[in-house]
Amino acid sequence: MQVLAAAAFLAAGSAKLLGVPMMIDIFAQIGVGQWFRYLTGGIEVGAALMLLWPRTIPFGAMLLAATMLGAIGAHLFVLHSSPMAATVLLLVVLGIVWLRRGQLTATLRAA
Repeated sequence: MQVLAAAAFLAAGSAKLLGVPMMIDIFAQIGVGQWFRYLTGGIEVGAALMLLWPRTIPFGAMLLAATMLGAIGAHLFVLHSSPMAATVLLLVVLGIVWLRRGQLTATLRAA
């Protein structure tokens, strides 16, 4: 599940960072500037890589969950489009957090 989520977020984040025209259009509609596309793409790529390193998996998944909550909000309240893809990805990364909750609590206790 982690590898599939990482692949999905690497693809989506890379599309944002590489300036795929559809991504440019979506972020233009959001209206906060293209810097936000770069920020979002960077977060998605960075957190996707975290899903591939065992020690950081739950933290990457939590970061992606927060990002998907923002994406759902943007789809619902700004873009007025379906948040289905973001919702599915949110459920996947929340599943990863849930399955890695023991690792997460152990890491937080050790800190």
